[in-house]
Amino acid sequence: MNMRLLFGTCLQYGAARARSKPMIAALGAIALLLAAPNPAMTQEAQPGEVRVMLFGDSLTAGYGLKRENGFAAQMSTWLQQNGTPEGVPVRILNSSVSGSTTAGGVRRLDWALGDAPDAMVLELGGNDLLRGTDPSETRANLDTILARATDEEIEVLLVGLVAKDNYGPEYREAFNAIYPELAEKYGTLLQVDFFGALPEKNADQVPYLQSDGTHPNAEGIAKVVADMGPRVQALIERVLEDRAEAVQN
Repeated sequence: MNMRLLFGTCLQYGAARARSKPMIAALGAIALLLAAPNPAMTQEAQPGEVRVMLFGDSLTAGYGLKRENGFAAQMSTWLQQNGTPEGVPVRILNSSVSGSTTAGGVRRLDWALGDAPDAMVLELGGNDLLRGTDPSETRANLDTILARATDEEIEVLLVGLVAKDNYGPEYREAFNAIYPELAEKYGTLLQVDFFGALPEKNADQVPYLQSDGTHPNAEGIAKVVADMGPRVQALIERVLEDRAEAVQN
């Protein structure tokens, strides 16, 4: 769902998304309980662990990739290598579903929150953009998810996408305003563009994309994770600050 080349590959992505439907049940809501020497990532619950839930679409579900090359696994490895705030154990829960829209996210939110996450990486909106969904609808759906997260005292990293002019400048302006404005409204952390770490020029992106020309390959995800990793660390830090404040109160 690379917004820099997205609408040049809409038909390709549509076909890929259709092929992904049989995989949705397998990809959706798989909790990645990854073992590692560092106690930050272990299969058994650790005292004081922070539960970070990925709540998105194919980009974070790992479409087209081996499990160990997907976003969740690579982010886990990045945290192991670069550390977590105060060395806190972290459990990554992958509740992303390939093909999900923001409306689909609203519908499955209750189910996903059953995993009791402390934090959420909210990455939805690309499939809305592909469909030309009215930006006001996308905004309302994301607002619903963020409001619920706020009520549940779940810290959020909101991950955006950047639209071009395929639906005209008014659509682009309305869509691109969604993420920063909602992040400001709810005080969440913000990653403006999931694809921000990839090269600007389409030709330069080829080495980092799968054959569909849209989804990042393992190397592309590695660049995305390296770019987003510090914000995930900041997200974990916010959870620890919330806990400390709760103890004081």
